[in-house]
Amino acid sequence: MGIEYSLFRRIDKENLTCLNERQDGSGKTIFKPWEERVVMDTVVESDVDEELLFNIPFTGNVKLKGIIIVAPDDDSHPGRMRLFKNRPHMTFDDCRGEAVQEYELHRDPTGLLEYPTKVVSFSSVHHLTIHFPTNFGTDCTQVCYIGLRGEWTPAARQEIAITNYELRPNLSDHPTRIWEQASREVQ
Repeated sequence: MGIEYSLFRRIDKENLTCLNERQDGSGKTIFKPWEERVVMDTVVESDVDEELLFNIPFTGNVKLKGIIIVAPDDDSHPGRMRLFKNRPHMTFDDCRGEAVQEYELHRDPTGLLEYPTKVVSFSSVHHLTIHFPTNFGTDCTQVCYIGLRGEWTPAARQEIAITNYELRPNLSDHPTRIWEQASREVQ
């Protein structure tokens, strides 16, 4: 099952952001190999309230099929999860709208419970946003592991060709002798 959760290698960790994390950079540490999902030494903890927001860019296009959330078996475990796709740099204000998919989470400290996604809705994802709005009752939310299952394809990006089109020709741009002969006087 672990080989299916290899999308952590396809995450652009340099541009990954986590909003409302207590310790800067701790949100990047919970994306790790499937074998390390139950290792509780890396954890992201919310700071001001129970909300956490992950902006996850990928290095290509992803067909997302499932998500695993591992957190401590107490009230700091996330209670709900909301997913948004292809909306980079989201903030908490942007999350007030309708999500592409929402889940009621169950406590899962072992990482055996998978939340399947609507594959049709998440077939061409280059940026995923995960919002945890609530937990099971404390002031701070803790997450130890987020596993993403799916298929990755390299991004097919083409450069934009910059061209200029003439709507009306400028005679000085096109020197020719034809114009010189036509401008002579006839007697």
